[in-house]
Amino acid sequence: MNLSALPAFADNYIWMLHDGTQAVVVDPGDAAPVLQALDAQGLQLAGILVTHHHPDHTGGIEALRPRLMGPVWGPARERIPAPFTPLAGGDRISVLGLTFEVMDVPGHTAGHIAYAQQGDGETPLLFCGDTLFSAGCGRLFEGTPAQMHHSLSQLAALPAGTQVCCTHEYTLSNLKFAAAVEPENRERAQYQARCEALRAQGLPTLPSSIGLERQINPFLRCEVPAVVNAARAEGAANDDSVSVLAALREWKNRFR
Repeated sequence: MNLSALPAFADNYIWMLHDGTQAVVVDPGDAAPVLQALDAQGLQLAGILVTHHHPDHTGGIEALRPRLMGPVWGPARERIPAPFTPLAGGDRISVLGLTFEVMDVPGHTAGHIAYAQQGDGETPLLFCGDTLFSAGCGRLFEGTPAQMHHSLSQLAALPAGTQVCCTHEYTLSNLKFAAAVEPENRERAQYQARCEALRAQGLPTLPSSIGLERQINPFLRCEVPAVVNAARAEGAANDDSVSVLAALREWKNRFR
């Protein structure tokens, strides 16, 4: 199975998974990169996975329908261009012979879902949209800090080797913030150097992994004393993980 990140807009990635004949894409905000990749590699479009309703994740669906030979899957509680197959947490779907479990991960939007690969003997994949980023998390447009904390905790509990396929190239910006939160985190510093080298070559920093994110992502480390102390200094009401996450997210919103 082949996985690639198709750049779109200023910093989006549309993930494509294919077996050499058929492909599925995740969150196609723009049809053009998908059509170009399908034509260049002689692939049929077998399906589309959608994590949430924002236009930079759904805007290319209609233009792709003439090439689509399978379903559009998306969150049942969000405004996805119809027709689509609605999904909710606990559902399972088969994609190119791989099984994905659907996870409810609200916070960025109210009905956001993620797709976590189960078993299949492959390196597991996670398509998490804008809930989890490398070294960061999505803004809370429709959800609460408690919802986001629960969503991130679910994702952090996935196997350490799970590849984190998020949909924006925000890594260096997120790592700059992570350095302000945990300046003594050696794993973060090493990862930042690797990511800077990748970006200097014009390469994606993604996918990351769940195991790495547990080490370097402050939003997955809301119980670590250094992170708690940094959040308290920025206004966290107490040491509770939800209060810490809320303070971190507000801090990140204004961080430059």
